[in-house]
Amino acid sequence: MKFYQNWQARAIREDGPGEWFAAQVPGNVQCDYGRMMGWGDISVGENVTKFRQTEGYTWEYRTALDYCVQPGETAVFVAEGIDYRFDLLIGGEVKLSHEGMFSRVELPLDACAGQELTVRIHPHPIRESAEFADRQQADQCVKPPVCYEWDWHPRMLVSGIWQETYVETRRTDYIRRCEAFYTLSDDLSFVQIRFESDCDAAVEIELFDPDGKSLGTGDCFDIENPRLWWCAGQGEQALYTYEARTDSHAVRGQIGLRRVRMVMNEGGWVEPIAFPKGRSVAPIQLELNGRRVFAKGSNWVNPDIYNGLIDESRYDALLTLARDAHMNILRCWGGSGINKKAFYDICDRLGLMVWVEFPLACNNYVGTPHYLAVLEQEAAAIIRDLRGHCCVVMYCGGNELFNNWSLMTDQSLALRLLNKLCYELDRDRPFIMTSPVFGMGHGGYTFYDPDAKCDVFTLFQKSHCTAYTEFGVPGASSVEDLRRIIPQEELFPIRDMGSWRLHHAFGAWGAQRWLCMDVLNMYAQEPLDSLEKVVDMSVWLQTEGYKAVFEEARRQAPYCSMAINWCYCEPWVTAAGNSLITYPLKPKPAYEAVKTALRPVMMSARIPKFDWRAGERFSAEIWMLNDAPRAARETARVTLLLAGEEYPLIQWDSGDVGANENRIGPTVNFILPDVDATQMTLRLDAGEASSEYRLCYRRSEKYAVSRQMNM
Repeated sequence: MKFYQNWQARAIREDGPGEWFAAQVPGNVQCDYGRMMGWGDISVGENVTKFRQTEGYTWEYRTALDYCVQPGETAVFVAEGIDYRFDLLIGGEVKLSHEGMFSRVELPLDACAGQELTVRIHPHPIRESAEFADRQQADQCVKPPVCYEWDWHPRMLVSGIWQETYVETRRTDYIRRCEAFYTLSDDLSFVQIRFESDCDAAVEIELFDPDGKSLGTGDCFDIENPRLWWCAGQGEQALYTYEARTDSHAVRGQIGLRRVRMVMNEGGWVEPIAFPKGRSVAPIQLELNGRRVFAKGSNWVNPDIYNGLIDESRYDALLTLARDAHMNILRCWGGSGINKKAFYDICDRLGLMVWVEFPLACNNYVGTPHYLAVLEQEAAAIIRDLRGHCCVVMYCGGNELFNNWSLMTDQSLALRLLNKLCYELDRDRPFIMTSPVFGMGHGGYTFYDPDAKCDVFTLFQKSHCTAYTEFGVPGASSVEDLRRIIPQEELFPIRDMGSWRLHHAFGAWGAQRWLCMDVLNMYAQEPLDSLEKVVDMSVWLQTEGYKAVFEEARRQAPYCSMAINWCYCEPWVTAAGNSLITYPLKPKPAYEAVKTALRPVMMSARIPKFDWRAGERFSAEIWMLNDAPRAARETARVTLLLAGEEYPLIQWDSGDVGANENRIGPTVNFILPDVDATQMTLRLDAGEASSEYRLCYRRSEKYAVSRQMNM
C-alpha cells in the first residue's frame, strides 16, 4: 500500500535557513518558494529573473512520516525522481546520498513512523570554470542543460521532488519487477512472449489480447498471427495487457508487438566513381514491421519550466494534438531530459513513435570518472524504464554533439558508454550517436536565410538530406498572449529591451531572433505600425514557411525519410519562437498549417519561392503525396486568386498513387498581371486533399505611388 506524505520546504541561504512553507509533491521547490514570496507568474514581465538569487541555495523538504505497517509487512520510502544531488535524513542523520534525477531510490524504514524525514537538495551543479553562464555550466553532470538558458528557455534552475514519492508497505511476496520480452518470427506471423519477474514468491501471470480476452497464465506464451502495433496512420495500435499476481500484490502492464529497424535510406549507398573511397551517409530510415515509414512530427521539449508540475492530463492534451495533426513521431530532445511515465504510456496508446535522446546537448561531455559513473547509473535506469514501451523506436546519444561548439566524436567516452548500455540492455532498438549524423540536416530556423540569400521555399528545394530533424520558422505569439506577458508600457512600439528581449523576441540567437523584424519588414508592403500588424505578418510567414518545408521534405522521399520541425511546445509564453503550441496548451495558426501539410493524402505544390512580382512568370509543380498504407487517387483543379480574380491554370488527375508513394504531376506557368494587390493564393481544389498557398505579390510602382497618395 502506498502512503503519500505531506511536505514542507525551506531555503538554506548563506545567512541561514529560511521559514518553512507548504510544498507540492511532485513539484519543484522554486515554484513553492516563489509562491510564498509572492513573485508572481514567471511568464509575466521579468518575474523569472527574481529566481536567479536562489541558484546557490540548499533546499530542504521535511515530512513527519505517516504510514501504517501491518503484521508481516515492511515499509520503504520510495522516491522515483529527485532533482538533482540530495541526501535523505531521518531524525537528522544522513541515511542515503544520491546524485541523479532519473534513477529512483528506496530507503528501508525500520519503525520510523512519526519521525521526521528530510530531503536535503544541494545547490545546482555548476562548473565554475565555464566560460559563459549558460549550458556549459552543466557539461559535467547529467542534469538537463536546458534550464541553464536556451534561445527559447529563460535561465531558470529548478530542482525538487519532481516525480512521485511515497512510503510503500510490502509483504514478502511483493513483486519488485515484472517485465515482458518477445521475439517475432521473420515473417511476423508468430511471436513468443516471455516474462521475467523479481519476487521471493511464485508469480502468476495472465495475458490478455487487445480486446481483453484472456490467453491463459504462465511465464511464456506462443501466439500465432499476433496483432501488431503500428504508428499513427499506418495501422492499429494493438496493445496486449498482462497482470502479474501473488497472494497480496499485483502489477499490470502493456505490450505492443512490433519490429523496428533503422535501414539505409533509398539511394543512400553511393559507390564512388573513383578512388579514394569513402563511406556513404548514415542510415536514418525507420522500418516498422517490414514497412518503410516516413517519420513526420516535431521536436518535443519540456512543456513547462517546472517539470515537476507536468501531469498526465497535460501530456494527454498535448500528445492528442500531435496525433490529430497527423504526426507519427516526436523527437524528445536531449537538452530537456526524460519525461514522466505517463508520456510514454500515452504515446503507446496514440501510436506516436518516440525518439529518445539522453540528456546531453550542445556540450563537450568530457568523460571524467565521476561523470561517467553517474551517466552509467542514469542511462541504465532510463533504458530499463523505457524498453518496455513500444512507442520508443530509437535511442540517440544527444543533440548536436559532432559540431564545432560541442567538439565530441564517436570516440568520446560518454557516447561509447551509451552505445554499450543500449546494446547490453535493449539490443534490438536502433541507436545513433547524435543528431545530426552525416547525411541529416539541422536548420534553418528562419523564414529568410541571410547567408543563403533565399527563403525557406528555395532553401529546402536546394537541400538534399536523408532526414530533416530540426528546422524552424519563427512566429509571434498572439496579441492576447503578448498583452499578458509584456507590460503595457513596453508593448508598442516594439524595442529590443526588457520583457521583449527576455521573452526571446530579440537576442535569443542573433540580434533579430526570434521576432525577426528585419524579415517582417522585408515582406511588408505597408508600415507595421501596430502590434496587430506585426503579429499578422509574423503568423503569415510562419504558417506558409512550415507548410513549405514539411511538404518539400515529403516530396524528397524516399531518399528523405524524416521531417521533424523545431519545435512542438514551449515551457513558458515566448514573445516569438518556432513552437507550434503556445504555453501551456494553445495551438498557434502554424499548428493548423502543419496539420494540413501532414495529411496522409494531399495535393501539394512545389513553388520555387514565396515573393513574386507583377510581370514575372509564376510556376509551380503539382504533386500528389500519399503517406497512407493504401493506394489513393485524386483530381485537382488548380487556380490562382489575385486581386479578386480567379485564373484557372490546369486540372490534373493523379491516377492511382501507391501506398507510401508520391507522384509528380504537371508544372503550371502563368505571367502575373499588374494589379493592385499585395498577396495572391494558389489553390489546389481536390476535396479533402485540397491545399492552398498564400504568397507575397508585389505590384508595380504606379500602384504603390497611387496608394501612398491616397493614405
